[in-house]
Amino acid sequence: MAKYQLLLPKMGESVAEATIIKWTKNPGDHIDADEAVMEIATDKVDSDVPSPVAGKLIEQLYKENDVVQVGSVIAIIETNEPASNETETPTVVKPVEEQKTPEESAPAHVAEIVQNKQPSVLPEPLAIPGLDQLEKKNIATDASSFKSEGRFYSPLVKNIAGQEGITTEELDKIPGSGSDGRLTKDDLLNYLQHKQKSSPAQKVEEPLKQQAPVTFSAPVAPVAANTYTHPPVATPAAEPAKAIEAPKPAVSVSGTDEVIEMDRMRRLIADHMVMSKHTSPHVTSFVEADVTNLVLWRDKVKGSFEKREGEKITFTPIFIEAVVKAIKDFPMINITVNGTQIIKKAAINISMATALPSGNLIVPVIKKADELNLLGITKAVNDLANRARIGKLQPDDVKDGTFTITNVGSFGNVMGTPIINQPQVAILAVGAIRKKPAVIETKEGDMIAIRHMMFLSLSYDHRVVDGALGGSFVRRVADYLEQWDPNRAI
Repeated sequence: MAKYQLLLPKMGESVAEATIIKWTKNPGDHIDADEAVMEIATDKVDSDVPSPVAGKLIEQLYKENDVVQVGSVIAIIETNEPASNETETPTVVKPVEEQKTPEESAPAHVAEIVQNKQPSVLPEPLAIPGLDQLEKKNIATDASSFKSEGRFYSPLVKNIAGQEGITTEELDKIPGSGSDGRLTKDDLLNYLQHKQKSSPAQKVEEPLKQQAPVTFSAPVAPVAANTYTHPPVATPAAEPAKAIEAPKPAVSVSGTDEVIEMDRMRRLIADHMVMSKHTSPHVTSFVEADVTNLVLWRDKVKGSFEKREGEKITFTPIFIEAVVKAIKDFPMINITVNGTQIIKKAAINISMATALPSGNLIVPVIKKADELNLLGITKAVNDLANRARIGKLQPDDVKDGTFTITNVGSFGNVMGTPIINQPQVAILAVGAIRKKPAVIETKEGDMIAIRHMMFLSLSYDHRVVDGALGGSFVRRVADYLEQWDPNRAI
């Protein structure tokens, strides 16, 4: 009987680790090929880990809620294949916190062999003053800098922190947006960016305070005598991060109130929304559009389309097509911000906000939407929406979006002020389509008619998108919807 080592598979370029939510198989259970063994969660999405082989699960190497690195052995499966020398003794991988470095785990006899192969007389290295102290300092730093009893840090976070000179004490004070407050790469990079911005101001402010004279010949305001006691004390390094935290409102709970703990996804959404409002000054522009031709066209083709393609055509792919056309006209809406740099995105990847049965929200992405026709966009929308609702999205399905659309009209809302999906700079909310009396221009003059009307609401980042660009963009989207060809074939 062979023993197969099940590895945590790669789940996207930006995903380096995952949290085990639940084991769906226990030791002793039989596993079919491609059957799910566990449920995992990443910063992007939740998914299952299937077994590529059939057999019996004999060992679980991690517990639920453990954080596991991609490529680590997570379970041992016994198969019916004949055992070989390599598989008879599987390598048992300890949890991340207990893994030893290669130097610590090397067998003693290996060290003896290497030592015997070395020449008996070695040339003395050049004497560099202070080199021995430097090496000792580095070893001590590597061994103790990132030991935290109550918090786990991924190797990527440790590497960035080491390069930036961030200590464990400082890392412990940085709020994390990951599972159970875990510190992610983005959390650390945002903290470093804020620290770099605030450091120059502190360095300039402190000398000015220290150089200020005690008395003034013409004081601006009356000052009580003998109130100056000592020079200003330097602010600790950790206080800038505390200064940006908004004061938490007082919450009172009565005996009849129900306290509901946020689930993991709701905590991620909450942190992401608060971060977006702190990052971008939001401005929202509104446009009303007459989509009568579009509605009549869809009513005409939806029956034949569903019969031919086996799926429905909704308004969402039509809105996405109009947005893609408008982005081509105004490419500076398809950007991201990196400090003082504006990154103009080459690809047009449309994020599509999707409500889940649990009440949470997820935003799958239609990659390279500008290369798809209306039929291709429709199939992509239906596929992502269906997989989102049954929890079958992959991490790559929710990454690299450059612009977001949210359909608030599906809940009967006529308009909204959506929050920007960072690191994007704009998000479009499409409202419900309502029949309304409207003034239309005809050859015989102005007339009042019943038309299908809707509102488009565009929220944008005022750091890089001014009112002229934001207003022109949402107006252009409305123009494409209003100018819909009622005789268009699909």
